Amino acid sequence: MKESERKNPWTTQRSTEKYDNPWIKVTEHEVLNPAGKKGIYGVVNFKNIAIGVVPLDADNNTWLVGQYRYALDLYSWEIPEGGCLIGTESKLEAAQRELKEETGLEAAEWTEIMEMHLSNSVSDEVGYVFVAKNLTMGAAEPEETEELQLKKMPFEEALAMCLRGEITDSLTLLALFKAKLLMDQGLL
Repeated sequence: MKESERKNPWTTQRSTEKYDNPWIKVTEHEVLNPAGKKGIYGVVNFKNIAIGVVPLDADNNTWLVGQYRYALDLYSWEIPEGGCLIGTESKLEAAQRELKEETGLEAAEWTEIMEMHLSNSVSDEVGYVFVAKNLTMGAAEPEETEELQLKKMPFEEALAMCLRGEITDSLTLLALFKAKLLMDQGLL
C-alpha cells in the first residue's frame, strides 16, 4: 500500500455524540478538511454487521424477500438479509439465522463471497454476503417488524430484475452480481 493511501488528510478537532439508539449512533466531528479549512463531518456508526444470503438450489433457483422499507417509503425485493449484533454471534451464525427466519430455508453448504462497505461516505457499516447451497425447506420465522413476501425464481431472473432496476438494494445488487461472476468462473 502506498504511503498516500495510508495517510489520513483529515484532522478531528472535537467529536460530539448527537444521537444513540440500539442500532445506530450519530456523531458530529468538527474537522479540518484536507485543504486545512474548518468544517463538520457527520458519521453514522452501525452497531450491527449487515448480513446477506444468496440461497441457490440444485436447479439454480434463488429466493428473494419482499418487504416495505420504512426509511425509503417503498417496497423492496432483496436477498434474505439482516444484522449480526457485534460480539453476540458469528457472521455465519447470523447468516444461518436470517435465512431461516426470512425464508424457512436451511443450508448444509455455506460460502462467504464478499465483504463490503455499504455507504462509506457517511457510515462505517460493513456487510458480508454468503451463498447457501444444499437447501432444505422449513417454516419461516420472521421478526415482528417484518411483513415479508417470499419469491422463488431462477437465479438469472433475479439478475434480470437488477438490470431492469426492479432491485435497488445495494447489498442485493452486489451479492447477485458477485455470485454470478463466481459462477461464471466455476468458483461457486
